[in-house]
Amino acid sequence: MPISPGRSRTHCSNTIHSMIILLAMALFSPINSFGEQPMASSNSYQDLVQTFGAWREFEQPPLRDGAPDYTAQRMQQLRAGIADFRQQLAAFDIDDWPVEQQIDWHLLRAEINGLDFHVRVLQPWARDPAYYQTVWTYQSDTPAHEGPTHHALLELWTYEFPLSTAAQQRLISELNVIAPLLQQARGNLTGNARDLWLSGTYNMRQQLTDLNSLAQQTSVTDNPALQQAVKTAITATGEFITWLEQQASSKTGPSGVGIDDYSWHLQQVWYVPMDWADEQRLLQRELHRAWSALKLEEHRNRRLPEQQAADSPESYAALADASATRLMQFLDQQDILEVEAWMEPALREHLGEYIPPHQRNFFTIGAHLDPTPLYTHFYHWFDLARMREQPHTSVLRQQPLLFNIFTSRAEGMATAFEELTMHAGLHDAHPRTREIVWILLAQRAARGLGSLQAHANEKTMTEAAEFHARWTPRQWMNRDLEQVNAGNPAGEEAGGYIDHLNLLAFEQQLYLRQPGYGSSYVTGKYQLDQLLSVYARQKLERGETFELSEFFREFNDAGMIPMSLIHWLMTGDRSGVDVIMAAAEE
Repeated sequence: MPISPGRSRTHCSNTIHSMIILLAMALFSPINSFGEQPMASSNSYQDLVQTFGAWREFEQPPLRDGAPDYTAQRMQQLRAGIADFRQQLAAFDIDDWPVEQQIDWHLLRAEINGLDFHVRVLQPWARDPAYYQTVWTYQSDTPAHEGPTHHALLELWTYEFPLSTAAQQRLISELNVIAPLLQQARGNLTGNARDLWLSGTYNMRQQLTDLNSLAQQTSVTDNPALQQAVKTAITATGEFITWLEQQASSKTGPSGVGIDDYSWHLQQVWYVPMDWADEQRLLQRELHRAWSALKLEEHRNRRLPEQQAADSPESYAALADASATRLMQFLDQQDILEVEAWMEPALREHLGEYIPPHQRNFFTIGAHLDPTPLYTHFYHWFDLARMREQPHTSVLRQQPLLFNIFTSRAEGMATAFEELTMHAGLHDAHPRTREIVWILLAQRAARGLGSLQAHANEKTMTEAAEFHARWTPRQWMNRDLEQVNAGNPAGEEAGGYIDHLNLLAFEQQLYLRQPGYGSSYVTGKYQLDQLLSVYARQKLERGETFELSEFFREFNDAGMIPMSLIHWLMTGDRSGVDVIMAAAEE
């Protein structure tokens, strides 16, 4: 499986960058083992950095038989450590710190709360077989993989074949985690979450498929040690799948975390100043707004010819190239963003490819008509390139926040950028493309509402998927729904966007595995709208000129942190954070 040189360079750069950050943490903190972390001895920001370094080291599990340890004994250690770090955090008096530094205190608080939520409620190591997926063939478009993952992943997309000698040794080492991890998993997986169990089995089947493909690579067949490592991983994965299937009939319980725990996680981990009911109201409003706007766009465009989908690899390549050029020129010429030299290459690595009509999923259907709306959502790749090219000055923000705490910023911004650029004029010469923007929003609201009801245990994952498909315009999710209802969520390969479940099942499974993810696209967009409004009003009140590129420069400079914290930093308004902190005391 050839890997693009750009992706290999990204991985190497991130690896080196991670080493630098860990070295900096080590210099700040002499503490190297659980149970020896000191209480904060002063109110200095430097002590916070030291505590953060010790925290990140503690969060990393020790090895058991060569694999990360997620046993009950380790969970007891985590509970004790969480309480200890909370005491350390509470010892800081941050009221006189600059807002920038106070925000870092809140980021550490969010991560500690995130681990607490995982141990108390989510328990992916006990409830979710997908947690034990080790082999990943694609790069996430967010700072870290969406949803809970274990600590020793094999990122196959970072390898370039044929493998160098060093890469072969690294691959052997990473493959050797699989067998002991899956053996441990049989003792850890004691949960009764039926939907998570069944859908997670498909993840392991995909891992088996990926390992079988890897076994055919020349670099593997020519190296006996690597060949044996792959064979051992294949055997372990196959036996684990058999075990999962044998246990499936005994799994009868719900998979959602419940409304109260959902709201606690939303506020205290992801720092979203809303609760489950707030999100439900917002997503219902946005679903109906998107459908209404779509119908008005279709009425306005009723005398225009229908868009014609690309019907060959050549026509898609030409469409994708023109779309990327149009977007980048618009951002630059209309002063939307300060366009950096690395932005267009980051986008062009992910333009997609031609997919035959019968294999297209929701996103590739739209992309074959006009991929420009999807490329605006690919602000994700600008974010990742920015983290690499312009790392934040704060050690706490240079690497991805744990537990997907970045989600309101990552998915909210990407979703907001679709509509924002449309209103700014990106599609003025392509009025039919405006229809696609509203379809995208409707789909995201529908899938988010389905996921909210699944976490409230009001719908099963399949019922959430049915709602998701029914409220997606033009029946663009129906092929996937047919596969789900037929008991075949694996479906056909979806053009590189996903390859282990069909899109509908993939999305609802992710949102069930990670509370809040399904709604984050719309709620994060709402938070960006709110920030833009308050920021612009403050400019007006001070007699200053509002510049969109200036707004986004300050926004991007804040880093990949929750929207509520960016709002506080850019406006001085910490009301959202006050809501979160008040809820913690209830």
